[in-house]
Amino acid sequence: MRPGKPLIFGRLRATPFIGLPGNPVSAMVCAVLFIQPAIAAMLGMEYRAPVATARLASPLRANGRRQDYIRATVTRREGVLIAQPFALQDSSMQKIFAQSHGLIVRPVDAPAAQAGDEVEVFLLDGC
Repeated sequence: MRPGKPLIFGRLRATPFIGLPGNPVSAMVCAVLFIQPAIAAMLGMEYRAPVATARLASPLRANGRRQDYIRATVTRREGVLIAQPFALQDSSMQKIFAQSHGLIVRPVDAPAAQAGDEVEVFLLDGC
């Protein structure tokens, strides 16, 4: 996945552990994708990923061999979610992550997407 490599999960005897990447944005993306559901499971709580369908505001190029989580602003217009990806996606850019409302999920080998296409978005705030 990108950002988010490397990530480790395991047990040391009876103690579960998760090792996050060293890059700040990679660590934050892994935290929302993996640590939130892990904590819910450890507490015996149900976890539902906050995933929704949105329309792209601008095109995205084809994806490669890793699933991408693209930082984006997400707004609602006339009842439809609109996802606008940030132009810069460098995983060291904490300010862009802080300004993001969601992560556009781009599956492995996804073809190019055009403005108006539907995409899956992991919501970071309550859009």
